[in-house]
Amino acid sequence: MANEIKNGNGASGSSHNGQNGQNGNNGAIQNGEKPRLKFLFISWESLSGDVAWRLTQEGHEVKYWSKDSDDADVYIGFVEKVERWEDHKDWADVIVFDDTGFGKIADALRRSGKLVVGGNEYTDRLEEDREFGQAEMKRVGMTVLPHWDFSDFEEAIRFIKENPGRYVFKPSGSVLTDQKGILFIGQEDSGADLLEVLEHNKNTWAKKIKRFQLQKFANGVEVAVGAFFNGKDFIRPLCVNFEHKKLFPGEIGPYTGEMGTLVYWGEPNKIFSMTLEKLKPALAESGYIGYVDINCVANNNGIYPLEITARLGYPIIYIQLEGILTTAGEWLSKLARGESFELRVKKGFQVGVVVAVPPFPYHDRREADIYHDLSIVFRKPNLEGVHLGKVKIVEGEWHPAGESGYALVVTGSGTTVAEARKMAYNRIDNIILQNKFYRTDIGIRWNTDSDKLQSWGYLY
Repeated sequence: MANEIKNGNGASGSSHNGQNGQNGNNGAIQNGEKPRLKFLFISWESLSGDVAWRLTQEGHEVKYWSKDSDDADVYIGFVEKVERWEDHKDWADVIVFDDTGFGKIADALRRSGKLVVGGNEYTDRLEEDREFGQAEMKRVGMTVLPHWDFSDFEEAIRFIKENPGRYVFKPSGSVLTDQKGILFIGQEDSGADLLEVLEHNKNTWAKKIKRFQLQKFANGVEVAVGAFFNGKDFIRPLCVNFEHKKLFPGEIGPYTGEMGTLVYWGEPNKIFSMTLEKLKPALAESGYIGYVDINCVANNNGIYPLEITARLGYPIIYIQLEGILTTAGEWLSKLARGESFELRVKKGFQVGVVVAVPPFPYHDRREADIYHDLSIVFRKPNLEGVHLGKVKIVEGEWHPAGESGYALVVTGSGTTVAEARKMAYNRIDNIILQNKFYRTDIGIRWNTDSDKLQSWGYLY
């Protein structure tokens, strides 16, 4: 008989022997140990609840604030939610901003003496302002692809007609998660397909997108390298990762932000030295503390950075939690204090898979309300590798929450990619959730992608 996991802060109940549903003995309360640190999470859209939940399992006190009214019920039963984060900033030992757009506030809190993990005004601009981000990458010595920035769709249409080619359309500026999927990769060398898309959508998009970029398309392997930054230097090891952004297997369908990722931890390689390492002086000068990642396309001609993520990423932070052995409270607090340290991580690979229900990747309140009434049931009382998406606990039972249908992220690890994939998908099979869906091919491109990257000399 299937078992329902009843307890939020206790995670998996007595049958799981104190493992708290994730990485086993990863710092949970034992022998009446008192909470050690106080963490305040500040979010636009309730993105980082799984990290907050991990901290509660380790015995820390956590308060969580989210602005989005559609997320009012998200994380209920897992972490304590508050109505005004400002009322708790003096209470907190560490404040975590989990998204861009908080940079000015974070800078002010740092100047006041608070320990803060998250963006600043400089790093917010790196991600949100594509023109600035590309200019900064070029300034510090990275090789960027030709790109053009626009605020007028008619002007962009004229540009493509006068300069036929294959381009990628990317919104610029601060946009919500559901709008980040408004991205189009042209397939035709003439640019005719992108012209059709712009002609048909220009009036609708103009209401949502005030600035956007056309970037010259480059064929190759899409790969990212990231690391935590302590205000002065990168924390080792580095995180090399391969995103899977489209809804269906085989990179078919709409962009979702991300449906899953393959991760491994390693020492500096050529991808790092040609991209992220070059950003170190600027990050240090700005005083940034947090995670930073550069997504690139690599081919036999070079490595071309596409975009910078200077914040916790989703779902990659959940997948990193699968691989990081250092307790979350330890590495977050050391990071906030600007300390130098090395993360203890698992060898091998980690795979993470987004498990969703309708209306994901779209928003439909009536459809979402249907799933609010459904329980998430676990055949065996085991939460290892199960990470919180938009969920809540009601009367001891797990349910989807919010309006997005982004339910869970399920992870696995192994000494090979095949082992990590098997663990992740076996854990998904343990979950009963009506009409759940997910990609079945996360990490499957590793053999061909790694062969290419090795042959080009990028993974030394």
